Amino acid sequence: MARKRKSRPRPLPAPPKYSSRIYVQMAPSDIAIFRFFLEAMENLALFTVADRFKGVLMLRYSAHQEREFFEFMNDLKEEIDIKILPNPSTPS
Repeated sequence: MARKRKSRPRPLPAPPKYSSRIYVQMAPSDIAIFRFFLEAMENLALFTVADRFKGVLMLRYSAHQEREFFEFMNDLKEEIDIKILPNPSTPS
């Protein structure tokens, strides 16, 4: 006999139209370990290396997971020296 599935307690939010992004800088030698930490967090964000010589990365993450993302980044600052850079596409 098939069991009935329980209904969700609340509806899921609609998916965001765009990903949020942030630029960070770290030592180029730390990029590989950063990748492993990110994979351990079930790929909480995706990153692209913007400048491999300066260690600048562009991270894209879901707006729904902003709190989890910034908790991860703050915890990671204890392991890796990370500097958050201003977004070049937003006017100052």
